Amino acid sequence: MIKFLDLNKINARFEDEFSSQFKTFLNSGYYIKGAEVERFEQNFAKYCGTKHCIGVANGLDALFLIFKAYIELGKLKPGDEVLVPANTYIATMLSIINSGLKPVFVEPNEDTFNISPSEIEKHLTSKTKAILVVHLYGQLADMLAINTIAKKHNLLVIEDAAQAHGATLSSEEKKAGNLSDAAGFSFYPTKNLGALGDAGAVTTNDDELAACIKILHNYGSSKKYSNEKIGINSRLDELQAVFLNIKLNVLDSDNAIRKGIAKRYLSEIDNPKIKLPFYDFTDNHVFHVFVIRVADRAHFISYLEKNGIGYLIHYPVAPHHQKALLPYKSLYLPITEAIHDTVVSIPLSPVMTNDEIETIINALNLY
Repeated sequence: MIKFLDLNKINARFEDEFSSQFKTFLNSGYYIKGAEVERFEQNFAKYCGTKHCIGVANGLDALFLIFKAYIELGKLKPGDEVLVPANTYIATMLSIINSGLKPVFVEPNEDTFNISPSEIEKHLTSKTKAILVVHLYGQLADMLAINTIAKKHNLLVIEDAAQAHGATLSSEEKKAGNLSDAAGFSFYPTKNLGALGDAGAVTTNDDELAACIKILHNYGSSKKYSNEKIGINSRLDELQAVFLNIKLNVLDSDNAIRKGIAKRYLSEIDNPKIKLPFYDFTDNHVFHVFVIRVADRAHFISYLEKNGIGYLIHYPVAPHHQKALLPYKSLYLPITEAIHDTVVSIPLSPVMTNDEIETIINALNLY
């Protein structure tokens, strides 16, 4: 059986270093907001090319804290509309709703799966105050066009970069996390840069925003037992920062392996029943997942199971069809719904063997 993602094998590469650094962490006696968190924040800010990185508990909190801070700073107010891709994971919408803002679902570009700039323009109203962009599956959205629209209409742009660690806009030599006013990252274990538990971060070049988030994510306090704002407890765990500091060193090389496998899939899978993902062969895609489309998904995944090939579906149910988002159920989003009904993610990771890759290619060509 070829696993969809072998996390044990991915993390076994770091076992000795994990163990060594864990002993250092344990012996330090300092387990919350210590030196490792500060070191990761500095390292990841430098990696993304931003002035600030604030470690938080998870990716959802990262986005929520950005919106909450903008409300605190008076740049947003409850009820403001935020344009968001309709075909993302529900957490993206939850960050808007939990902040007291209103999500406006926008159809994606059917080829890239990312939010469509032309559709963004169709949904602009006097209540639109921000665009929440998702770099879905590891591929950058069209940030040049989106930032042009935002500048014209005086809108904030926030990146959900949870799946795009290291994706680079070559024309500007900037990475995900540095292509907007602020960005939220997840370091969930399956991500290209994955912790060994929940973890997240905010990146930004905005000094005022960073200062506000640093207060909000720590109970609304910048000084112990002195609380300035209504905050939450969402801090990057010191131990997860230990692991992330180690794994950050190989992020670029792991991404290069991912892109190499993706290029093989794109050049060697040849089956009219399978629609391969769009890729322009730049560094704007880090292939968090490799997503294909098939007309009869149930039949296809049955075929994968019979051939011992793992898979996942990102995502089986469109957000506006989730029970939690019942008020949005009647939205007419045919492109989004077609994507959610036909996508399948096949194995792709930096620890796959050549035999596994060839087995998958051969199986898909015989489907």
